[in-house]
Amino acid sequence: MSETGATARRATRAAPGAGTTRRGPVVAALMLSMALVSLDSTVVATAVPQIVGDLGGLSVFSWLFSGYLLAVTVTLPVYGKLSDTFGRKPVLVAGIVLFLAGSVLCASAWDMGSLIAFRVVQGLGGGALQGTVQTIAADLYPLKERPRIQARLSSVWATSAVAGPAAGGLLAGYADWRWIFLVNLPLGGAALWLIGRHLVEPRRSAPGDPVGDGERGRDGIRGGDGVRGGDGVPVGARARRRVSVDWAGALAVFGTGTLLLSGLVQGGVAWPWLSAPSLGLFGGAAALAALTVVIERRAAEPIIPGWVWRRRTIAAVNLALGALGLVMVAPTVFLPTYAQAVLGLGPIAAGFVLSAMPLGWPVTAALANRLYTRIGFRQTALLGMTLALLVLLAFPLLPFPGEPWQPALLMLLLGAALGFFQLPLVVGVQSTVPYEERGTTTASVLFVRQIGQSVGAALFGAVANGVLAARVGGGHENGHGDGSGSGGGDLDRLVHDLNTPGVLTEAAADRLRHAVATAVDSVYLGAAVAAALAVVVLLTIAPRRFPVLKEEPEADEGEPVNP
Repeated sequence: MSETGATARRATRAAPGAGTTRRGPVVAALMLSMALVSLDSTVVATAVPQIVGDLGGLSVFSWLFSGYLLAVTVTLPVYGKLSDTFGRKPVLVAGIVLFLAGSVLCASAWDMGSLIAFRVVQGLGGGALQGTVQTIAADLYPLKERPRIQARLSSVWATSAVAGPAAGGLLAGYADWRWIFLVNLPLGGAALWLIGRHLVEPRRSAPGDPVGDGERGRDGIRGGDGVRGGDGVPVGARARRRVSVDWAGALAVFGTGTLLLSGLVQGGVAWPWLSAPSLGLFGGAAALAALTVVIERRAAEPIIPGWVWRRRTIAAVNLALGALGLVMVAPTVFLPTYAQAVLGLGPIAAGFVLSAMPLGWPVTAALANRLYTRIGFRQTALLGMTLALLVLLAFPLLPFPGEPWQPALLMLLLGAALGFFQLPLVVGVQSTVPYEERGTTTASVLFVRQIGQSVGAALFGAVANGVLAARVGGGHENGHGDGSGSGGGDLDRLVHDLNTPGVLTEAAADRLRHAVATAVDSVYLGAAVAAALAVVVLLTIAPRRFPVLKEEPEADEGEPVNP
């Protein structure tokens, strides 16, 4: 270690309020925090029959997931900016506390309306967890080590995909569905304890502070107004920027996202796309979006700053991950339907077919750094999405009805391909911004990915139902041959009829299975188009070499981590 680096580290240790961050316990806390989010949907989905049987509300139960997703999505950019303004630790702690409070409230719900409202509370906490966990992971590890922590976080999602349905089924079947929310308490409590004890954030000194005016930072550079940290920004200047919070912009972003996502989630389901509710929601979202732009342009510290889209690298990653959100709709939303309606599997077995995808993801995520250190972030992501494109195109070639292992194998390959795609882009874009912009940047790419998923669910849902309507017509034959039954354009009702004994004749059921298979094939082809768009974005917008900032001296285990 150089004399300058040693001097910088001694200065950091000696600075009042400085502490030490132990990466091992903090990483464990991050994994527990991520487990709260990743287990949530899979566990709740398995227990839906028991929840509906106890509370009723079958017609609105989908909002158990839609309300949660909406709250997570619209709060991501707000939490990202707050983490840059006030620090990661208070935002993460607040998110865990809010998530756990929502869990307790969900366990005490007395009807479906109250449970949906409390799920929204959970989502408000989940938005803080998703973005802040990723940001802290980037803060703790230098560029060459970030794939290691990202692979660990990806493994949490893979484990949850396998364990979640089983845990939800066991709790709902042998205990009570309310326990699926109460089990969050020990996980969240352990995460809070580890974060409170072991995560120490960098010193934020104000102008006039001794460290800000005289001492050297970790890079050994003395600033006139204040020390420059490892990100090259004067600490005093950073402290001054933290005074202003754009609450008007936060409310505008929240309102815009709420109206837009509500229209996307409910359009074509609760009401027709061209109905007054849909037009009202989309019109309101457009008006609020225009107001948001005006507010953000005038704000001193906007929630969504203009540089998120003006910087070529960040804009390219945003668009590419938005396309990834579209791609993800095919397996996560439509593959379980395919497995149940075409392959004849039960809901839990169908979930396990889907769980093959996150199993391959962490493996390639752990290997990604060996590629991008040689060929670059963009080229590695291009390789991953090109492979994903080939897998998506292969899905319509599966035999009918086929065996469960065939789509499971394709999903394993798809997860492996997307591990090479997402991780280099996230790690790469985080490495192009300084510490005080990392939370906003991370939240922006996650926000656009979530919006992509919502748009994809609406778009591909319309595609699937359109194909079904064309193949089946206005109705299908039931067991009595009178032509009555559910409408041909309603995928959920067709799947219900296929899984209900005695509703359909064998010939009618086989015809409907072919129709569902064709509809899902169309969705996968649509996802392949989205994958091709991601490739085009990387080739035309993303720079060949990401402008990575100079790395700081690496912190050893147990030494102060002061990005």
